[in-house]
Amino acid sequence: MNMASFVVELFFICVVAGLAGSLLGIGGGIIVVPVLTLVFHVDIRLAIGASIISVIATSSGAAAAYVKEHLTNMRVGMFLEVATTTGAITGAYVAGLVSQKVLYVVFGVILAYSAVQMFRGHFRDSERPVPKDALADRLQLHDAYFDEAEEKEIRYKVTHTKFGLFLMYIAGMVSGLLGIGSGALKVPAMDLAMRLPMKVSTATSNFMIGVTAAASAGVYFARGEIDPFVAAPVAAGVLVGAVGGSRMLPRLKNGFIRTLFVVVLLIISIEMLYKGVA
Repeated sequence: MNMASFVVELFFICVVAGLAGSLLGIGGGIIVVPVLTLVFHVDIRLAIGASIISVIATSSGAAAAYVKEHLTNMRVGMFLEVATTTGAITGAYVAGLVSQKVLYVVFGVILAYSAVQMFRGHFRDSERPVPKDALADRLQLHDAYFDEAEEKEIRYKVTHTKFGLFLMYIAGMVSGLLGIGSGALKVPAMDLAMRLPMKVSTATSNFMIGVTAAASAGVYFARGEIDPFVAAPVAAGVLVGAVGGSRMLPRLKNGFIRTLFVVVLLIISIEMLYKGVA
């Protein structure tokens, strides 16, 4: 395959990755890495480096639109980013010390569990009281947004902030280790543990994943694991897809997004478990 066809094909595949990433708040890396390694036979280290760049592009393309729509909870995102950034730097530095197969299995099990819990969230009573959280009150993390699909304003309260902070550190570490946006962990953490609405969890995750990825990108760049000939078409395609996804999300129902997210989580979980045992 010549360079021109490689760039064009990779660009269009990454448009799809960016669309899915911005809709679900997971970044495009979870699609980009398998495509680069399995389809284009790119070295795994360069694939992860390009994936880090794709996550930053997804965040850049979607985050601004979600902030404008008031879907992103900026206070929650900035609060949790302290933990995810620290975790991402930790993960990037210890990437060479941890067995990838073990990590894949652990990550796959966690995602499968998250998928089951999020599916059960379909039947969760949205009216049941949210436990009080003094830290969330003090930091004024509670907020509201106008839901276009429901045609009404939805007010929500944030809870379990300390537990959410711990989960975000783990999510950041996974991001640095695997070169993904770790939104597959961030969204369930905000949705299930902190009780944010699904749209808000997705939008806030998009806001956060770029900062998390940027924290570890410098480490990969210093190692020479970011190839511009691979990263450039990846970033361009993901950015286009992310912008398109950001225009779709406000018009979709929370239930549909949750169902789509559960399906994607299960697919990713199976893929990770396969890599871990193969």
